Amino acid sequence: MGDSGGPKRPFDHGGMVRLRDEVQGGVISRRQLRELHAQDHDIRRLVRNRELTAIHPGVYVSHTGLPTWGQRAWAAVLACWPAALTGRSALPKPPERAPIEVMVPMSRTVRAPDGVVVRRRARFDGHVDWAAYPPRQLLAEAAIDAAVDAGGATEAFAMLAELIQTKVIRTVSLIEALGHRRRIPDRQLMVELLEDLKAGACSVLEREYLRRVERAHGLPAGERQVADSVAGVSVERDVTYAAYGLVVELDGRAFHGSAAARDADHARDLDAAVAHKVRTVRLTYGQVLGDPCRTAARIGELLGRGGWSGEVTPCPECPAGSADQRLDAEVAH
Repeated sequence: MGDSGGPKRPFDHGGMVRLRDEVQGGVISRRQLRELHAQDHDIRRLVRNRELTAIHPGVYVSHTGLPTWGQRAWAAVLACWPAALTGRSALPKPPERAPIEVMVPMSRTVRAPDGVVVRRRARFDGHVDWAAYPPRQLLAEAAIDAAVDAGGATEAFAMLAELIQTKVIRTVSLIEALGHRRRIPDRQLMVELLEDLKAGACSVLEREYLRRVERAHGLPAGERQVADSVAGVSVERDVTYAAYGLVVELDGRAFHGSAAARDADHARDLDAAVAHKVRTVRLTYGQVLGDPCRTAARIGELLGRGGWSGEVTPCPECPAGSADQRLDAEVAH
């Protein structure tokens, strides 16, 4: 053992600067300063000289202005160490103004500093990417936790769909992560959301069309996100019924960004009709969420014209009479 009465090692100021600025985005903890041989008088001097400013008890940032999101994230993790970002704070596009969410092992009880939410996770060891800056929960695990904590099915689905659309994660990874979680709230809802994503519904509107129009009324299963090329332009078709010559595009925009954007959409539809002999219909939120039964009846008729021999079946929300009977009555009048 070394001689505890030997000379104290000098404070490694250069090491502090490198760790603080080059690794941790301008943030460092008292614990780390101690490991660099800083004494209390060294830390007081750094604060006095404004090289350090307290952001949480025992955690410092390199300036006196407002910290960036990344600095807030580092400070939260270091204040609760050992800890890692979790939930939405661990996703690629975390909410800028929300509190920083960190997780600690279930065995620990940590008082959350201001602006920080501490979550105790049973799945901690082995589920943290310690090589990330700052350390964070594995992405699939974080996405599941964020979806569970979301404000409802619509918000949860939109968040998961964005992760898949931007190709930062695959649906199979989310399903695998959920498979290990047997005691989360609303687990069955999460199962249904991931099943819809696996089926190819990649937006809230697409999911509602899949559930409330297609499945609820016995329409054939369309193919989702089918790659296509029209007049040299690569596109992905929302729902394709190739056997019946019908494409359904789900327009989730409240309005077109410009007349040119609207014209371009319809020009592609017209080109597709000529090149591939398919009819394209565009549906809005109002048609899918406001009147899914009537929309299903009309889609069923278009499919029938393309050779579909099935029948549109009424769902529990359909008024008296089948959806087909409603459509017949409307046409007759």
